[in-house]
Amino acid sequence: MSKRPRLSFWQIWNMSFGFLGIQFGFALQNANVSRIFETLGAEIDSIPILWIAAPVTGLIIQPIIGHMSDNTWTRLGRRRPFFLVGAILASLALIFMPNSPTLWVAAGMLWIMDASINVSMEPFRAFVGDMLPSEQRTKGFAMQSFFIGTGAVIASALPYILTEWVGIANQAPEGEIPPSVQYSFYIGAIVFISAVLWTVFSTKEYSPQQLKAFDDAEKGNTNAENSSSSNEAIRPAKFFLKNSIVWIVLGAALSLLVWYMDWDAELYILTVGLFVFGALLLLSGILIKMGLPKNGLTVIANDLFSMPRTMGQLAVVQFFSWFALFAMWIYTTAAVTKHVYGTTDTASELFNEGANWVGICFAVYNGVAAIVAFLLPVIAKYTSRKITHSISLIAGGLGLFSIYFVTNPLHLLISMVGVGLAWASILSMPYAILAGALPSNKMGTYMGIFNFFIVIPQILAASLLGFFTRVLFQGEAVYSLMLGGASMVLAAILVFIVHDKDDVKA
Repeated sequence: MSKRPRLSFWQIWNMSFGFLGIQFGFALQNANVSRIFETLGAEIDSIPILWIAAPVTGLIIQPIIGHMSDNTWTRLGRRRPFFLVGAILASLALIFMPNSPTLWVAAGMLWIMDASINVSMEPFRAFVGDMLPSEQRTKGFAMQSFFIGTGAVIASALPYILTEWVGIANQAPEGEIPPSVQYSFYIGAIVFISAVLWTVFSTKEYSPQQLKAFDDAEKGNTNAENSSSSNEAIRPAKFFLKNSIVWIVLGAALSLLVWYMDWDAELYILTVGLFVFGALLLLSGILIKMGLPKNGLTVIANDLFSMPRTMGQLAVVQFFSWFALFAMWIYTTAAVTKHVYGTTDTASELFNEGANWVGICFAVYNGVAAIVAFLLPVIAKYTSRKITHSISLIAGGLGLFSIYFVTNPLHLLISMVGVGLAWASILSMPYAILAGALPSNKMGTYMGIFNFFIVIPQILAASLLGFFTRVLFQGEAVYSLMLGGASMVLAAILVFIVHDKDDVKA
């Protein structure tokens, strides 16, 4: 058997089309959830803690779903069952979210919605590694970026479109979600399930036997890093037990420090998370001692400690990139409505006009991402994937930083051009670099573990940004955006520590 066959443009299009729906739901969430929370009575510094559902859910769900999809084969395929189940659940959550009667219900619906989106999203990343030969993977992830950008453009602008073009009301009595937001979420539910169904029924997956034959044929092109990772034996129980003690003690000690110093309760998310991580390592060690080393928890934990070198280097870049993005998603509405529009009254016409304009801004950065998605592989061809990613991140950092200097809402669109370039690159370049360093039989598991380094900075942001905004920035959310800009520029510098094994120029 030869290597994986090259796929045509339309085959790559079909296998990526489901991401249009996934990002439609994700963009509606990003652009409107802070608005929903504020409308239902959330204070500005409590918004990050309410957003914690999203990263915590991803931290738990993605590696589990990745591991399960690596070891699943049904009549529907390997990854496609997870696309479909996640789409059905996410579509239902999109319908219920804007009808939340209270703040705690909305927070709970965000948890359910994000879990469902993660069930669909994670296998799509591994899908590219399954279906495409190494020389087409950059194009595959770029195609995903195109659909992510396209879906997000429409979804982010939808409340504005429904208000200005259709005439649906953009205001509601205090404490109620405006109809323009409600109808946007209903449309999102339809688009989500329809796009995923397109991919499910238009793309046929390779069987495990075919994938194994492809891997055998490609062994000559697989480096030692890749091979050793795929055959990594389960570490002894002593390794997990020893490490568990370190994390449990650290988590408990920091939790006591937060309690003794009477620091913000949000910090418990971080400290208790360290304790729980240690407890999971302890459980893994116990299961190995009991003669059960091949359970999902232990395999995922073992793979975490055995990750390829490239993945560890990319993790650092991802940390600072996603800290910046999460700061933007949480605080753009608050920053723009107060810093540019000059209001904090959520029931006012001016606030809702500003909130709608944030949707337009998000549509612009996603539109830029969709346009440049196919340009990035060309730039990478003549430079490198690392240089392309670094330039893009610098543009995004400058875009976030520039919001502080904006007084005219139209000028925010210029800031969003830089953010869009960074977003397109974040969605494609790290995954294209990573896929070449991963063993194919663990593609889903490692893509799920890679999500840790997207989620951990989001948890950190949710733990600290509320404190920073209230205490250090005196309620000025725009400074949190500037902090995000600085974080993205730092990520751009750190790109150059990454080893890209497929970069023939290097």
